[in-house]
Amino acid sequence: MDNDHSADAISTFDCNILRDAFRTSVIENRIPEDQWQGYAALLIRDYTGNSDCESALLAWVVRK
Repeated sequence: MDNDHSADAISTFDCNILRDAFRTSVIENRIPEDQWQGYAALLIRDYTGNSDCESALLAWVVRK
């Protein structure tokens, strides 16, 4: 299956999916807060297939 979620064209729906997945993972895996940035960046990179992660998106995903 092709991963065509480029960072330039990520939708609001995709952002919400990423944030929900991040929150669920943090709770289920008990990820410490000091590791949230790195974990969220990895999640975003895996989803988009792009090695660059926009800082505003990253901040929004990890915000409480």
